[in-house]
Amino acid sequence: MEMGLIGLGKMGSALVQNLVGKGHGVVAYDLNPQVREEIQALGARWSDTLAGLVAALRPPRKIWLMLPAGRAVEETVTELARLAARGDIIVDGGNSFYKDSLARHEKLAKYGIYFVDAGVSGGIEGAREGCCLMAGGEAQALKAMEPLFRDVAVSGGFITYPEPGAGHFLKMVHNGIEYGMMQALGEGFEILTKSPYQYPLQDVARVWNHGSVIRGWLMELLAQAFAEDPGLQSIKGVMNSSGEGRWSIETALELQAVAPAIALSQMMRFRSLEEESMGGKVVAALRHQFGGHAVTNRTEG
Repeated sequence: MEMGLIGLGKMGSALVQNLVGKGHGVVAYDLNPQVREEIQALGARWSDTLAGLVAALRPPRKIWLMLPAGRAVEETVTELARLAARGDIIVDGGNSFYKDSLARHEKLAKYGIYFVDAGVSGGIEGAREGCCLMAGGEAQALKAMEPLFRDVAVSGGFITYPEPGAGHFLKMVHNGIEYGMMQALGEGFEILTKSPYQYPLQDVARVWNHGSVIRGWLMELLAQAFAEDPGLQSIKGVMNSSGEGRWSIETALELQAVAPAIALSQMMRFRSLEEESMGGKVVAALRHQFGGHAVTNRTEG
């Protein structure tokens, strides 16, 4: 199959390698021309413009976006609406909010262009070797994309649901679960480091990943992280978020679905961005006011 691929960051470049390795032809485009040689070395053709990419593909075209959610996707979809033709398929493989994907489906449908929202999980290794993929859109477009989805996904690792927005909704919930799982791991190892025992954390993660009920890829990655830096001394405990956790919580509230673990994990990410919080100051001040409890002043460190 012949594909256009737009967005050649770490995930996009890995996906090019996966596609070319499975025998698919790829025409690639990115705003950063410095990745051109790297992408061509993988066996893909390069286009200097979006218009050139569209012109290089035979209709009905299949164009896959691997761009950051938000403005980059919106601007690219708007431009492709002008350049693409009736019957073409545009796939958004990034972490876009499902409601944005619904709006883009409606926008492109006016031009007779199909829009597929595809959540991609598995990180860079998955994009390169075989990812987990969940896609939504019109049945006709999903059927046309299915051979390619089957090729780039790990065995048994893709699902299609014939309604717009369904793929990105699944990925949103997936990432919300991921937030909660990582938070639980962080809290568990926090307790271990403050315990009276000097556990070798790499060994703990390794053992827990063999036969325990909490084994899995995240535990494997954690063991690897401890192997590279036993106390994680080189890492600052700042937990950034991409938006998927927040969207999961907002959607849970809309649906009146109970999701306290995901909600708390998102709050902890916000807290990690602050050196000190007003909330903490308020509680300390109140404890001092009503109970005479000691407070730590700035000069005391």
